[in-house]
Amino acid sequence: MTTTQPGILQQRADGPIDGKVLRNVCGMFVTGVTVITSGSGSQAAGTTVNSFTSVSLDPPLVLFCLHKASRLRAVVEESGAYTVNFLAGRQEPLAWAFAGRHTANLDGVDHHYSTAGVPVLSGAMAFLSCRLVNAVEGGDHTIFIGKVAELGVSSGESEPLIFFRGSMGSLEAEQRGTHPMFDV
Repeated sequence: MTTTQPGILQQRADGPIDGKVLRNVCGMFVTGVTVITSGSGSQAAGTTVNSFTSVSLDPPLVLFCLHKASRLRAVVEESGAYTVNFLAGRQEPLAWAFAGRHTANLDGVDHHYSTAGVPVLSGAMAFLSCRLVNAVEGGDHTIFIGKVAELGVSSGESEPLIFFRGSMGSLEAEQRGTHPMFDV
């Protein structure tokens, strides 16, 4: 590690990048929190991820990443479909429940099924039900790319659940119409 400016730590790429440092730096990027659900019946399962992004509007493609050892990987591959459930701030306990190693089961979690037959968390702020179109190996993760087949948004207004610096929390409501960067 070297310091280039006071208070700024920098690691050069001339040696191996420390995984813990990389995780901390990536933790500075605010993301939404999702639960990916897949499977059906007793095989229905889910896991919390923040590695979601849209890829394309035409065709409508999205992706998320799962560790190769994830309990959900085989479920997604076998079913060929998944749902991205966008969580609201009030759903932090649900996010933590699905983040544990042994809590993939949907028993006791209010859900219904999309037209593609994959679970949708009933209390989610929004959802995207997708058909798997590709899985790409990326280091210790698999990148799952899906084509959106169905989507929905909750009729109630709520703040999203976000992930920043290793913590989850609700996005604080800001005053509408006030944008300090643009208002002079």
